[in-house]
Amino acid sequence: MNQDYIKPNSWSIIEEGFDASRVEASESLFSIGNGAMGQRANFEESYSGQTFQGSYIAGVYYPDKTRVGWWKNGYPEYFAKVLNAPNWIGIGVEINGETLDLNTCTNIEGFKRELNMKEGWLARSFTATMPNNIKVKVESLRFLSLSIDELGAIKYNVTPLNADVEVVFKPYLDNGITNKDTNWDDTFWDVLNVSSQGEQAFIEARTMKTDFHVCTFMQSQISVNEKVLNVAPSLTTETNKITFLYKLNVKQGETCTINKYAGYTVDRNHDKKALISAAKQVLEKAQTLGFNTLLNDQKAAWANIWERADITISGDVKAQQGIRFNIFQLNQTYLGTDSRLNIGPKGFTGEKYGGSTYWDTEAYCIPFYMATKDQSVAKTLLEYRYNHLDRAIENAEKLGFKNGAALYPMVTMNGEECHNEWEITFEEIHRNGAIAFAIYNYHRYTGDYSYIPEKGLEVLIGIARFWHQRANFSNEKNKYVILGVTGPNEYENNVNNNWYTNYLAQWCINYTLENLDIVDSKYNDDFVRIAEKVKLTKSEIALWKAVADNMYFPYSEKHNVFLQQDGFLDKELITVNNLPKEERPINQHWSWDKILRSPYIKQADVLQGFYFFEDKFSTEDLQRHFDFYEPYTVHESSLSPCVHSIQAAKLGRMEQAYTFYLRTSRLDLDDYNKEVHEGLHITSMAGTWMSIVEGFGGMRVKDNTLHFEPKIPEQWEAFSFKVNFRNHIIKVNVTQTETSFEMVNGNALNICVNGKPQMVKPKALQTSN
Repeated sequence: MNQDYIKPNSWSIIEEGFDASRVEASESLFSIGNGAMGQRANFEESYSGQTFQGSYIAGVYYPDKTRVGWWKNGYPEYFAKVLNAPNWIGIGVEINGETLDLNTCTNIEGFKRELNMKEGWLARSFTATMPNNIKVKVESLRFLSLSIDELGAIKYNVTPLNADVEVVFKPYLDNGITNKDTNWDDTFWDVLNVSSQGEQAFIEARTMKTDFHVCTFMQSQISVNEKVLNVAPSLTTETNKITFLYKLNVKQGETCTINKYAGYTVDRNHDKKALISAAKQVLEKAQTLGFNTLLNDQKAAWANIWERADITISGDVKAQQGIRFNIFQLNQTYLGTDSRLNIGPKGFTGEKYGGSTYWDTEAYCIPFYMATKDQSVAKTLLEYRYNHLDRAIENAEKLGFKNGAALYPMVTMNGEECHNEWEITFEEIHRNGAIAFAIYNYHRYTGDYSYIPEKGLEVLIGIARFWHQRANFSNEKNKYVILGVTGPNEYENNVNNNWYTNYLAQWCINYTLENLDIVDSKYNDDFVRIAEKVKLTKSEIALWKAVADNMYFPYSEKHNVFLQQDGFLDKELITVNNLPKEERPINQHWSWDKILRSPYIKQADVLQGFYFFEDKFSTEDLQRHFDFYEPYTVHESSLSPCVHSIQAAKLGRMEQAYTFYLRTSRLDLDDYNKEVHEGLHITSMAGTWMSIVEGFGGMRVKDNTLHFEPKIPEQWEAFSFKVNFRNHIIKVNVTQTETSFEMVNGNALNICVNGKPQMVKPKALQTSN
């Protein structure tokens, strides 16, 4: 059974009642971030129960030396760990000498936690009886500022309910933290200096190996019944920690408050010698503005994001909550303001996976950012890969490829491959195709060709060279084959001729050839510059074309489908509905050997190709392949339900599309895969957005025109979304009886609805479904 303790609410994630067994899950679900930093929803006060402490700084990582039993040539030297950063949220609380700790309280009433997605803040409240029989009410509210992205703010209230008490607040900074997932139990941080000036505290530290310098800082303000007090704190300094101590005598029923301002300054953005002075400037802004003004600024910043990105659903609160949770977490993770950053699959919510980017960015996230923000944000994501092209060439060289062939990493922080599972690192090469597809997708959607002659063509040439060298000619088949790969279905390793990989290889080469011709004829200066730089010749291009023209695709005449790989029909083909429920998910119950011999598909594989290249196949082709492969799909990847939802909607199977939509939108909220305590699935959340816009909205771009084929689940009364298409912001409203289009910003635009041309003017245009 999936978890179901999150209360249905259209704008908030709400938990009521304290249950120690779900603390770690809630720490993931209630995580907050602002693109520059983020943190799990750990308690501010002490908690001695089971917890997963986690704070993270964008772009700060540690190269944890690879640990394997048997070293193989070509292994990455390290796995890039998203570093657990110094903890600044901590506020120890003592009442009459007793530490406030929900794990030791004798009675906890009215516990409530709320993540307000509309306004971007996290609140918690409870009434607890402590072991010394003091009963207190506690309320906290915190947020990570979008307007000052190095700053976080906490307002923490304590009200004694049954006695006059002495309250001691102990706000602290703690650099003595570790990662749960370290390979060698390394110390990742080296503390350089612990200092204080007045009521400001600073810990300067650097990461080992990568030498990122970080200053963690804080300053607090004390009040009783909202009257600010001038309380002189005492100070405790340790090697890794600094604590201020404020003592207050508080009468029964009075509320004492600590406002804490804290955060990080990093040498990615400042001179490493100026981190304290930069921190002081942040604290000065915070103190000048005050908590309430900072909170109002936060609400305004989120209102601005939601104005463009919101999707509304009427008549289905759980579906509404799900999509907003996904959109909210994507924006907490990445805002497009820093070209050096990317979208990590766990964002700021956990340590699993490491790295800052996977192929998920290109395959799933770019459409979301293209449509909900300015197109420059998506272009920045493309440029991130161009900036790493030299590293991608180095990665390929380590595996024996030559002549500028580029293999983009499966996992990376800086362009170097840092994923060390053999069957992923060396075999899941389809990721290279997603990089090329993103270039195509960007141009198709935005109409902006400039990236290709400026930068993108070099990326495409490196990728085409890789595919040419990775394929080999089979005399037996009289075709080019690609051997020893892992497709998107990671439940098959080291297979031959994964259809999706072979199809991508062919498509990448043909797309590169097409763009070579365009750039040669229309941007000849760029063509000459690039051809000279990469030493491209006509004879090499002819070799690529021979591979693309003669690529082998496994096919079954009996089933009239492309085969996922050469040996797929050799498996014992038992569908998922015949699997015992107690053996699901299979990745937590079966040996890897058993999984690899099974027909079960972790996520869309052949169907991923049909999603990318829908216009190359008929609806009948899609239906045949969907009916063949979906019954073997266990959907144990977060990236699986969204693709299947879009395709089910395309096929008019609305009940199935709706079920898949709920699964993708509430994957973490309902913990389908029993792993939410490790962190959220951030990149697949963009797939949730696609499930509505491309699935139910039926949005496609064909021949430079926006097309829609709207459908609506019977469970919904209506839904709406906005897209920014070539600087036109269009709002789409779909009900059970009609669809309307509104030009929110921009001139009149020709679109196509259910195959018929329409013009959307800056006022609403009604059309019937």
